[in-house]
Amino acid sequence: MRVGLGHDTHRLAEGRPLILGGVRIDHPRGLVGHSDADVVLHAVTDALLGAAGLGDIGDAFPDTDPANKDRDSRYFVQKTLARLRQEGWQVVNVDVTIFAQEPKLGPVKERIRRSVADLLGVGLRAVNVKAKTGEGVGHIGRAEAIGCQAVALIQELTAENAETAEKKTKKKRLVFFCASSAFSAVNMD
Repeated sequence: MRVGLGHDTHRLAEGRPLILGGVRIDHPRGLVGHSDADVVLHAVTDALLGAAGLGDIGDAFPDTDPANKDRDSRYFVQKTLARLRQEGWQVVNVDVTIFAQEPKLGPVKERIRRSVADLLGVGLRAVNVKAKTGEGVGHIGRAEAIGCQAVALIQELTAENAETAEKKTKKKRLVFFCASSAFSAVNMD
């Protein structure tokens, strides 16, 4: 098993969407960055890369690459997961702390948690999301920026835990298919 730590901070500005953990949050300001500036997924990507000894998000997805301009940060996590699998690793759990004076994140923490768990292909209990304010101190406390720290634990991918992970993924696909079918049936009426 190996552990990695990730961190990211982005400024808040008018005219940008606020996306945290792949979830769009209703707020008059969003985060500024080369990509969609999702600090949660950037920190998670950094933590996963660090745990596997594969550098950091800037090495893997440089902001000098035009292909990453306004890119959805879920792409960074998906590509990183693929690299981890190639290297023989899988995610065990992730713990995330978001630092934001505003908006208040209590009402959306569970949505962010579900989004990150689904993206990582792990159970909900393998992801934790906490939110902290800056108590009026520094760039976070003055609501000038939002930051995030993430810790990821990974383990070697063995035949046994790969089979378990595949069963969970198939079960999630079935649940998603059933939910999608029900949603489509409701919309068709």
